Amino acid sequence: MPTSDKQAATPGYTLAVIAEALYLVNLLLLPGIGFMLLLLLYLITIREAAPLAKAHLQQTLVTSLWGGFLLVIINLLIIFMGGYQSVNTWIIVILYFTVIHASFVLLGAIGLSHALSAQCWRFPVFGPAPGKGCESL
Repeated sequence: MPTSDKQAATPGYTLAVIAEALYLVNLLLLPGIGFMLLLLLYLITIREAAPLAKAHLQQTLVTSLWGGFLLVIINLLIIFMGGYQSVNTWIIVILYFTVIHASFVLLGAIGLSHALSAQCWRFPVFGPAPGKGCESL
């Protein structure tokens, strides 16, 4: 679907879309590399970013950090429950990917649709409060 002139003219539109796309790249295609690109984009652009872009950059970075934290916790849980040779490992891994990872992907897709619509977005539970210019969330 083509981008409307109003959406493309919104300050921060392109940066918001790129941030959400990198969030999904990190989850689905290139874990780690996608996060590093998102972190680099955040560090380079956050100071002068428009409110729309700033909101999406903050949401995606914080949620990516939460996702990484939960991944570490899951690995510690696997080790605590008998290591990677245990039968419990597959139960934990399957539950993690079907519940937590899939939820992060779904929320990322919703975030991308909001970015494509030039709307601010706040990830439920993990997302920080939006800054100035996106208070209506």
